[in-house]
Amino acid sequence: MRTVSFDKDALPAIGMGSWNLGQGRRSAKNEITAIQAGLDIGLKLIDSAEMYGDGASESLIGRAILGRRDSAFIVSKVYPFNAGGKKLIKACEDSLQRLQIEALDLYLLHWAGDIPIEETIAGFESLQHAGKIQRWGVSNLDINEIQEIYNNVAGGHFCATNQVLYNLDSRGIDYSMLSWCRRQVMPVMAYSPLGSGNQLIDHPVLQEIAQKHGVATATVALAWVIRGGGVIAIPESGCQQHVLQNAQACQLILDDEDLTFIDSIFEPPTSKQYLDIL
Repeated sequence: MRTVSFDKDALPAIGMGSWNLGQGRRSAKNEITAIQAGLDIGLKLIDSAEMYGDGASESLIGRAILGRRDSAFIVSKVYPFNAGGKKLIKACEDSLQRLQIEALDLYLLHWAGDIPIEETIAGFESLQHAGKIQRWGVSNLDINEIQEIYNNVAGGHFCATNQVLYNLDSRGIDYSMLSWCRRQVMPVMAYSPLGSGNQLIDHPVLQEIAQKHGVATATVALAWVIRGGGVIAIPESGCQQHVLQNAQACQLILDDEDLTFIDSIFEPPTSKQYLDIL
């Protein structure tokens, strides 16, 4: 099984996202069952944010992991306008209350805002000292931004991850960011790894490769995202069947023929591109 390490925690390279969970798209019972099914097969990382459903996703996750905290690695994200001073402390505490846990395993700045990153990092460090978060990281930052933090901001080299949009239709980070993060041993978290609206699961190239390997198309798309190591993909986890299909990507090894076929359709970047963001 492919894994990604955050310090001492080695996690399967497929996690569970929650962008639309707890917001009525499916029944809460089914969504909780799906998350618990993922935990049952070892998919520890569950990603959320205070933004998702104004906390509704965190609340649903809290119900799903009740009594199972040791089986889960919980990630949440703070709005940029809450990412400093007392607002940061309150935002974290509110997330912890909704999740019904004492500490986050990883807390991320959701995207860059007006609050200086130095203030945000100082706030993250205070939360660490208070035992409310174990690690901190960022999201939706481009290569120059993450390098600036890592190299030139006090404490910046403790950044645990950068969570970015990464899939076959949005593979700009293949040019330089992904290799840089691997050199720093900084895992990349890939959100929307099946494409915006999961549109990649209908692509005929992926369907052909999926048929060859006897797996779901989503499994192929996710296996591509995590193919080179140092990436943990976080597809949404509201359907038990999909969670089980997603997990199979940790075992699927795409061969050279598959990768060449994919590159012929989804061409790798040949120059720096602006970071895609949803």
